[in-house]
Amino acid sequence: MKNILSRFILLFFISLSLGFFSYSSGLNFHQSMSIGIFSISILGTLFFWSFRLSFAFLGTAILMMTRTIDLEHLIRFASLEVILFLIGMMIIIGLLKDEGFFAWIVSLILRIPNLTAKKFVFSISVFSALLACAVDEVTSIIFMVAAILEICDYFEVDPLPFIIISVLATNIGSAATVLGNPIGILIASKAGLTFEDFIFKSFPVAFISLFVVIAIVMFWYRKSMDKLDAHIKEFGSNEMLIKLISIPAEKSLKISLAIFAGTLIVISFHHRLEILWKLDLNTVLLVMPLFSSGIIMIWRRAKARDFIEKDVEWWTLLFFLLLFAQAGTLKYTGATDVLAQRIVGITGHSPHILTGAILWMSTIGSSLLDNVVLVAAFIPIVQGFQSLNLNLQPLWWALLLGGCFGGNITVVGSTANIVALGILEKEKRIHINFFRWFWIGLTVGVITTCIAWLLLVTLPIYH
Repeated sequence: MKNILSRFILLFFISLSLGFFSYSSGLNFHQSMSIGIFSISILGTLFFWSFRLSFAFLGTAILMMTRTIDLEHLIRFASLEVILFLIGMMIIIGLLKDEGFFAWIVSLILRIPNLTAKKFVFSISVFSALLACAVDEVTSIIFMVAAILEICDYFEVDPLPFIIISVLATNIGSAATVLGNPIGILIASKAGLTFEDFIFKSFPVAFISLFVVIAIVMFWYRKSMDKLDAHIKEFGSNEMLIKLISIPAEKSLKISLAIFAGTLIVISFHHRLEILWKLDLNTVLLVMPLFSSGIIMIWRRAKARDFIEKDVEWWTLLFFLLLFAQAGTLKYTGATDVLAQRIVGITGHSPHILTGAILWMSTIGSSLLDNVVLVAAFIPIVQGFQSLNLNLQPLWWALLLGGCFGGNITVVGSTANIVALGILEKEKRIHINFFRWFWIGLTVGVITTCIAWLLLVTLPIYH
């Protein structure tokens, strides 16, 4: 109890200090208030994870009572379009889970002829990345961990190195498309980026980084791979493959796959459809998951309530909604314009230095905080650079890639990390210490961020 109280006192002391410092450095009352309240919500997620929604509610109420923001702008900045997109995708993923899609597809992919440790590591890395960018990082890692545990149990090897490999690949892959990570759709909606933009600009960086990571982990975990190779020769893989064979896809699964595939296809061509139908940018991107989830709830009407109540993460979505509104308050009061001017004053007007600064700040920040929290804080700052006549394109990609790649550095850097290690601890009673993750995570995080930085500042498609 004393420890909790001391953390509460520290939280409010830091937040009040930031507010007073902002006010004394020339910001007005509302700008200082928006910074202080937003910092409480961010630090609250760090110190009191289970209370993060409480801080979001209280902070938003204080912002409105002090007239720092009005109701109209609060609703505008809440990014309801992002929340609705996530709700629709969660319902679609809930249907796929209910129909056994992930267990079926994982079993198909992992039936590898002449299995070796290198083939196994390569396949789980590529599949983790592809699955993450097709659905989302959390859903992907849940099913990948289940498959890895089953295989490692059969061959009687330590699953931890292979789960770490899968998580690292998952975080890399989550940057490849707009669907892979909540920050992707958030950045897309605020920056006016399309699915095609992600395919041409983010996907290549993610997969160049992925193959570098595969080379790193094959060297780093070579002893674990040697042990797996020895056990594969001893046990053989045929029994494992028989064990992994699943029941052939039933009609309901085929219908579910058709709905999912149709959603992905429309999302892939959303920009061209919007031009054809003369709709606002990203309208089809944001609406298509809602359309598909509506069809799902009609088709599976007996389970419609379950999809809404059990598969939609309302706690998380409410937190995102209020956090986005608080981040928007920073922009509304003009606080982020001041911060943007001061960052440019430090970095100069060099686009390469500024891109590097955003990339490394988001990488380091996302290793400590949830990347949605971090990106929500950075978006209004990046928008503030527009008034300084700077090209925002490389900055948006720097924010996205740093937010995803930085999650690999620490055990708490990404939701996928926490979920995977939580399953491992629950199922196998295996607990990982901070530094066993940190050294491989830091190596991967720094190298992939350097790759992203090099590509962002040298390739003309980002300028």
